[in-house]
Amino acid sequence: MRIISYGAYVPYRRLERATIAEALGTPAAPGTRAVASYDEDATSMGVESARNALANVPPELAPEMLLYATSDPGYLDKTNATAIHAALGLDPSIGAYDVVGSVRSGMAAMQLAGSSPVRTLVVRSDIRTGLPGGADERDGGDGAAAFLFAPPDAGDAPAQTRALGRGAATLEFLDRWRLPGERASHVWEERFGEHAYVPLAQAAFADACKSAGLTPEELDHVIVTGVHSRAVRVVSKTLGVRPDAIVDSLTATVGYTGAAHSGIALADVLERAQPGQRIAVLLLADGADALVFETTDALNAVRPRRTVADQLAAGVGGLSYETFLTWRGMLDREPPRRPDPVAPAAPPSLRHEAWKFAFAASRCEACDERHLPPARVCAKCGVIDRMVTERMADVPATIATFTVDRLAFTPSPPLVAAVLDFDGGGRFRGELTDVDPATVKVGDRIEMTFRRITTAQGVHNYFWKGKPVRT
Repeated sequence: MRIISYGAYVPYRRLERATIAEALGTPAAPGTRAVASYDEDATSMGVESARNALANVPPELAPEMLLYATSDPGYLDKTNATAIHAALGLDPSIGAYDVVGSVRSGMAAMQLAGSSPVRTLVVRSDIRTGLPGGADERDGGDGAAAFLFAPPDAGDAPAQTRALGRGAATLEFLDRWRLPGERASHVWEERFGEHAYVPLAQAAFADACKSAGLTPEELDHVIVTGVHSRAVRVVSKTLGVRPDAIVDSLTATVGYTGAAHSGIALADVLERAQPGQRIAVLLLADGADALVFETTDALNAVRPRRTVADQLAAGVGGLSYETFLTWRGMLDREPPRRPDPVAPAAPPSLRHEAWKFAFAASRCEACDERHLPPARVCAKCGVIDRMVTERMADVPATIATFTVDRLAFTPSPPLVAAVLDFDGGGRFRGELTDVDPATVKVGDRIEMTFRRITTAQGVHNYFWKGKPVRT
């Protein structure tokens, strides 16, 4: 498991579990869960995690293949990884593939990438919820993680980790399931899941340690996560590892993020680990998977743009339970009395793919004027077809002016529209997100984020919004 770079994405919003209890009159639980905003889904969060992971990767180590894992795909039939591929501005020669449909798919993508003959970017992303008042709603969470793997024989790549061992145990049993189109999972009785999972996890972990040539006591960090929280707790106490080696699974602050979760926890550990430490990851989902690897002297030679700790610190609570239900589609509310959004048509989306997904502007070679959206005719000097393409997704901007619109259509009113002046030139009129309408002001620094603008007629309309720079 030769990891070149890594990064995670934790949404800005938090829902206190006590807020759920207060609304439903149920016993309160401690902690918070991360909540994807109304304009986020697993695809858009996957883009943000990948941007975080690739921010400091040199061009010669760019991905050569992309694998996307989630239990909550935006589309069936259509490949979701292609939207991530387009948003990252990857070369068309790079293949992009889905490994979707189950929580275990996240670990599957990691194992496939670990043995891939080319540099492979794994994006793991999920939105997890349940029926109101249920344990899945309370304990779930939303987030994403991304890892760039080097091929096994790429000796010159500055890999931050090396593989030591792995183990797996697979068994068909009915513990958790969800039919296509259903909003929440069905879960069998807890004791049955514990009965099934514990021996599987112990066997997979023992095999991984044996193949690594290590005893459990020699591990420095052990991550145990899974779809069955009770089995995870029991297994964590029976592995024979040092108590201080069991790492914080982040379920108290982020919640359990399904296919993404062990990836987020691993990114958090790598940010704090030292070279030469041994790390084990154990996932309980339709069996168990265990990986053991060691960090190298190149650890953190390529740092993510933002650490997990930074994102946890930047999160904001206070989200109401009614808003959470609305964003999850569990509470239908009357929409603004404006025309409903329409789906983007396929031909113009294809023609403007570089603008719509990669946020690529054009700069005039004659007078250096930058155009957003890109243009063939320069608005300043009038020359035609003398433009070079410039990707703007990572260029910061400043609010030149803005308006708070309480009538425009948005699932979460009011809508904040702004005119942004980008560093180095170029003006863009667009929407802000993750922003407080009461505190936004001219001069605020803004960065761009990939979001799902609307969903209409079964089509997700992805584009870019601005959000305040917080860390």
